[in-house]
Amino acid sequence: MHVSPTHSRPRVLHLTQPVTGGVARVVTDLVRAQLTDGLAVTAACPHGPLTTDLRALGADVRHWQATRSPGPSLLREVRHLARLIDEVRPDLVHAHSAKAGLAGRLAVRGRIPTVFQPHAWSFEAVGGATSALARAWERGGARWASRVVCVSEAERATGVRAGVDGCWSVIPNGVDTRRFCPAPTATVRAGLEPLRGLGPTVPLAVCVGRLCRQKGQDVLLTAWSAVARQVPDARLVLVGDGPDEDLLRALAPESVLFVGAVADTVPWYQAADVVVLPSRWEGMALAPLEAMACGRPVVITDVDGARESLPASVVARCLVPPENPAVLAAALAELLLDPPLGESLGHLGHRHVQSTHDMRHTAEAVANVYRDLIGAWPAGRVAPTEYRESIHS
Repeated sequence: MHVSPTHSRPRVLHLTQPVTGGVARVVTDLVRAQLTDGLAVTAACPHGPLTTDLRALGADVRHWQATRSPGPSLLREVRHLARLIDEVRPDLVHAHSAKAGLAGRLAVRGRIPTVFQPHAWSFEAVGGATSALARAWERGGARWASRVVCVSEAERATGVRAGVDGCWSVIPNGVDTRRFCPAPTATVRAGLEPLRGLGPTVPLAVCVGRLCRQKGQDVLLTAWSAVARQVPDARLVLVGDGPDEDLLRALAPESVLFVGAVADTVPWYQAADVVVLPSRWEGMALAPLEAMACGRPVVITDVDGARESLPASVVARCLVPPENPAVLAAALAELLLDPPLGESLGHLGHRHVQSTHDMRHTAEAVANVYRDLIGAWPAGRVAPTEYRESIHS
């Protein structure tokens, strides 16, 4: 165990790229909890919405100019991080996602306790020689991670199968159940400008996620043609932006609404009759947890973390194979045609997230990993002690 220096407030440096979407929400929630818990928190990331949110919480934010994927600028990005680390002098570095995990571990090289959190493995996002190269890096880079934190047991197993030999912790994703909570659907729809032309009883499916290959909206649009034949008045809303937006707009029928990136996803979950996420790969997606916290039923693909995020009693109806539009369409149509069934599944999901995926439990589990690596610190508050964590050495 690394022994923290004499100052009473350990310094934690979070490294992240991307700065939007689920990773940014995880970082924001962790930083909020850690500041409350008495840590001195710095974040290094590119400019974006995350920068504003973290500064509003009181975190020290340093600009790290970095592209989303590795490229010719990687050496410059690593050198920049090394300078930032020298300035901040953290007791622990927590690197989020593949790009920050790559640059951060190269900059630190084991000199400071380092937590790496993949948020889905990099080698799943690519194919061929690039995937092989990513696997080789993750196997080699593991020696510079004091702990690899996976958000699901399935994500850890994927890493093990790829030959990554890490000191593992499995800490499921959590959501702020005080913010993500149920609300009357009709009232919420009336307050959303893009939905004001729809009646309160129009069957509505919502997909929240970056418009990219990972999230599988192209598969969803193929499935939606079959859904529309069974539920002619149904509407689909895609919330988010991303590199595939033009392609998806070209595929979409008139019953699909694109609303772009939004500052607050909560009302979009609350307005839905069903929330769908047809991902090709994940670690454990946040959107289904957020939707269930809002009391809405979900249909998600059977990728890493999906089964672990659902109540066991809803798996048969809510989990579908990835890249299978026919099965996806059938699951969506069933819920859109049977509102009482959707309400029942939504209630089950809400109770499940409250008991198993509350962000306060997640934050405390991460804090315990930090304590293992740098020692204890004076508590800033009384934190919940119940959490799900498993450690595999």
